[in-house]
Amino acid sequence: MQRVDSRVIINTGDGKGKSSAAFGVMARAWARGWQVVVIQFIKSGKYKTGERKLADHLGIEWHTMGDGFTWESKDMDKTKELAVKAWETAAEKLALDYNLVILDELTYLCKFDWVDANEVADTLKKRSKKTNVIVTGRNAPQPLINIADTVTEMKKIKHGFDQGIPAMKGIEL
Repeated sequence: MQRVDSRVIINTGDGKGKSSAAFGVMARAWARGWQVVVIQFIKSGKYKTGERKLADHLGIEWHTMGDGFTWESKDMDKTKELAVKAWETAAEKLALDYNLVILDELTYLCKFDWVDANEVADTLKKRSKKTNVIVTGRNAPQPLINIADTVTEMKKIKHGFDQGIPAMKGIEL
């Protein structure tokens, strides 16, 4: 039987909007007086994104712990080390009494075998009783899907990036 006191939600797939959907819930949770924390596993602090500016403005705890997109990495060992450290931080936060923990791009750690998907699933199952979790990223592994309450797959039909259109502040950033 699934828990009824909190939720695990996964936004996955190759389409746009996985993180944006999570940040919409972040705003809703803040408006309800919830204690929220965001942990980004891959993204770096290089870009001053709109969602980060919003979180800072609202006083939402935010940890950007990666060094950027993996395909741009000049040192994959360092990229992996940062991601694993971010997972350790996430596991600590999941044991505390946050109302919402957003684990942005966590699925990539499992895909790259940097963190075992079964370990992630077990940690999510053992989270604090009132802690809701949103996991984002492509290729959500089956152990996470199995323990999730809601899984949404974003499907790409067409994306501006594929046509050479760069990210725009206010839309993607």
